[in-house]
Amino acid sequence: MDTWGFVAVIAVAFVSSLLTYLFTRLRMERAAGERVRALAEALAALENEKAKFEEAAKGIEESARRKALDEFLADLRVEERRYVRQHRVLFAHRKSLVLQERIFFRSIPISNWVEHEVPVEEGADLDDVAKTLSVFNGLQGETSAPQSARRLWFRAS
Repeated sequence: MDTWGFVAVIAVAFVSSLLTYLFTRLRMERAAGERVRALAEALAALENEKAKFEEAAKGIEESARRKALDEFLADLRVEERRYVRQHRVLFAHRKSLVLQERIFFRSIPISNWVEHEVPVEEGADLDDVAKTLSVFNGLQGETSAPQSARRLWFRAS
């Protein structure tokens, strides 16, 4: 009976170690599944945060570009000068309004003088005629002459 008892003890030990191994293996797989699920949730949260960060970065970059463009446009100004040119042909006198404009970036001229000459009738309002002739007046978003621009008034006789 000693051999049968010894075989039974070995069989019980083998079965119990096999059951212990299987239960431990199941518990480890369940823990691994929970870790995988937690890792997937963390990755999803990380992707969500990354998308939010990229959107915020795009907004910041766009606002920085817009601010830089606004600062650049604030440094642009228009210089204009106008005068009346009189043509005398025998007994006829003809007047024409000459408007010259150019664009400046700070103190650097960007364009050459753009000149417009329009015949003017006697008694016409020269300021209104000059406003309709202005090419760069819309640059600063105003319909009237910009206050930041210098005007040089010349009279030709």
